[in-house]
Amino acid sequence: MRFDTRLVHSGQRPAPGTGDIVAPIHVATTYDRFAQEPLRLFYSRGENPTREALEECLAALEDARYCASFSSGQAAATTALSVLSPGQRLVSSDDVYGGTYALFSTLGRFGIQVDYADLTDPAEVRRALATDTAMVWVETPSNPLLKITDVAEVSRRARARGAVVVVDNTFASPALQRPLELGADVSLYSTTKFIAGHADVLGGALVCGDEALHARFVEHRTVTGAVSGGLDCYLVHRGVKTLSLRVNRQTATARSIAEELCGHPAVVGVCYPGLPSHPGYRLAARQMSGPGSIVSFRYRGDPEKLMARTQLFACAVSLGGVRSLIECPALMTHRPIPRAIRNAAGITDDLIRLSIGIEDPADLVEDLTTALEGD
Repeated sequence: MRFDTRLVHSGQRPAPGTGDIVAPIHVATTYDRFAQEPLRLFYSRGENPTREALEECLAALEDARYCASFSSGQAAATTALSVLSPGQRLVSSDDVYGGTYALFSTLGRFGIQVDYADLTDPAEVRRALATDTAMVWVETPSNPLLKITDVAEVSRRARARGAVVVVDNTFASPALQRPLELGADVSLYSTTKFIAGHADVLGGALVCGDEALHARFVEHRTVTGAVSGGLDCYLVHRGVKTLSLRVNRQTATARSIAEELCGHPAVVGVCYPGLPSHPGYRLAARQMSGPGSIVSFRYRGDPEKLMARTQLFACAVSLGGVRSLIECPALMTHRPIPRAIRNAAGITDDLIRLSIGIEDPADLVEDLTTALEGD
């Protein structure tokens, strides 16, 4: 099956006995062992049929063998890190989600070293991987500067070191980029974002092709209880069916908004991989099927006032939903990162991040340009 068909059909076989064409919602916490033949289900912290249907779908989207679903993207990230041991070293993109940075900041107490590097720079990649490395953490496009990392090249160099490559693919989603095809070991998702797409459910996922790695993820999830419930899995699975439709619309609108912002006097610079001026423009065109629907720009005025003036763009964290959002990362999603580190990375107080929804493009442009002209 081709990608868009998998979105609709994977994990959606008609239910035995009833013929439901939508995977039923299983909310039971435990299962009668004598009612099963063969015996497979024990306790919902370990097994849930609705969860398994979602995992089958998400694995199929990347032609992968395995997927583990979690209660949130942060739970998925924590589980990915659980394969590291004291004394090992993690190399991460220097531009990552604030929650990821906060999570990494806890690893020192477990004896795990974290080093940050600009993985978009080949020289930096060579330097960062010149010493023993157990894991490389890539965010591409990055949050919020939308840097583009060459996943294939980083994976090639990491493999030579025996390192596991985890790619946080949340911003692209499997509709635009499939890291495993590029050589990564694990694709990480906050399914809360584009995959579910409606800002009404939390979730996370780890997709991989290695049986032993997947088994470790599932074991950690079961022991820690970071599981997604039946209703949550149903909502994510329902949302994923329209992933391509939503992402294609959002990307087309984002491109037009980015182009509009480029000529506005209140805007200093625009970060969007779909613009030829973006440093990662050619690479994004090569490893992604589209530049995505997140746009960042630097604003000459007061970010708080700008965000208060928009009518259609809600001032809120998160992204990837059907409604457009506006935020200032330094004040919101990336606030956990110390100011000096934020500024050094380019996440300054004047940076604004947009998540483009599915509203009419003309209305979004009008709302944004009117707000920009308010100061």
